[in-house]
Amino acid sequence: MKKASAARGNTTSNFAPFPIDAVITWVDGNDPRHMAKRLKYGNDDILHADDVAGSTRYASVGEILYCVASLNRYAPWLNKIYIVTDEQTPPVAPFIEKHFPDGHIPMEIVDHKSIFRGYEENLPTFNSISIESMTWRIPGLSEHYIEFNDDLILAAPTTPEDFFTSDGKVVCYGKKENILLVWLTRLLKYRPNGNKKVTFKETMVNAALHTGEYLSYIKMHHTPKALLKSVYEKYFTEHPQLLRHNISYRFRSHKQFNPQETQYLTLAREGRCTLRKVSANLLYLKAKHDTKYIQNKLRGFSAKPMFKFACFNSIDQASDEGQRIITEWIYKRLHLN
Repeated sequence: MKKASAARGNTTSNFAPFPIDAVITWVDGNDPRHMAKRLKYGNDDILHADDVAGSTRYASVGEILYCVASLNRYAPWLNKIYIVTDEQTPPVAPFIEKHFPDGHIPMEIVDHKSIFRGYEENLPTFNSISIESMTWRIPGLSEHYIEFNDDLILAAPTTPEDFFTSDGKVVCYGKKENILLVWLTRLLKYRPNGNKKVTFKETMVNAALHTGEYLSYIKMHHTPKALLKSVYEKYFTEHPQLLRHNISYRFRSHKQFNPQETQYLTLAREGRCTLRKVSANLLYLKAKHDTKYIQNKLRGFSAKPMFKFACFNSIDQASDEGQRIITEWIYKRLHLN
C-alpha cells in the first residue's frame, strides 16, 4: 500500500508527540466461509440472538471503507492502521488510494491467528469481546493506540490530545455511574429460556468487579477507545486466568468483561485517565429501518459540524433508501465526493 505523506490529510495537524496507531476490528459476515464457521460452532439459540450472534453483528455494507477514510481525513497524524480480521481481506486499499491519491496512512491486515498465538484453541472466535481482549498483542503495535469498531467514523478534525493528554493521561469519553442501579435492573434482562441478555453495560460492570470496584464503574459510549499496550500486558500477565476466561467464549456471553473498562479503571486508580463528556462529541444513529428517523437524525448531525465521532449502528438494518441516505451523508462529511 502507498506510503503515507504530509498530503494525506488537509484538515488537521500531522504532528503527534509519539506514535499512535489505530486498530479496527472487522468481519464480513456475508462471506460464505465465515457463515459456515458460525453454523458449525453455534446452535440455533445462539445464532438467532442479536445480542450474542445475530446476523446483524457480522453484516458488512461498506462501513470499514468509511472508517478508514475518516482516519485519513481527520487524523492524518496517526502512525499506522491495523485492521483485525478472520482470514479475510477488506476491499480498503483501492477505495483509499482513489480518495487519497497523494498518500495515506499505512495499513496492515492482522489475522486472528496472529493475536491469538499461543491461544489457538480459542479459534475461530466470533466474539468482539474476546478479540478486543487480544488486540494489544498485534506485532509491532505502538504503546499508544486507538481502538475502533468498523461502524465508527471520525466526523470532524481531531488532534492527538483528543485521545492522549500532554501530561500523559488517557482520555476516556464516559462518566462514573453507580453499580447498584445496574444490579437492580438485572432481573429484567433475562430471556424466556432463562439466559441472561448480553449488554454493553453488563460487561462494563463485570470488568469493574474484576478490578475491585464494587460501587461504581465508568459508563463508556460508542466512541473510539484510547488505550495503552503496556497496561493490558501488565494486567493480563498478572491475571492470566482472566484473559483465558474472557477469550474462552466463541460467542458473546454475559459472563465476560469489557477489557477497555478494565484498562480505564486501572488507569483511573493511578490518576492516569481523564474522563470527558460524550454529549458534545458523539453522533449516534440507532439501528432502524425507518427512513424518516434516519433523515431527521442526519439533519441534526449536519447541524453539529464539530462533533468528532459518529457511530452508525447496524446500517444493514436500514432500508435500501435509508442506506443510500446514510452513505451520501458520510461521503459529504468526509469530503469524498
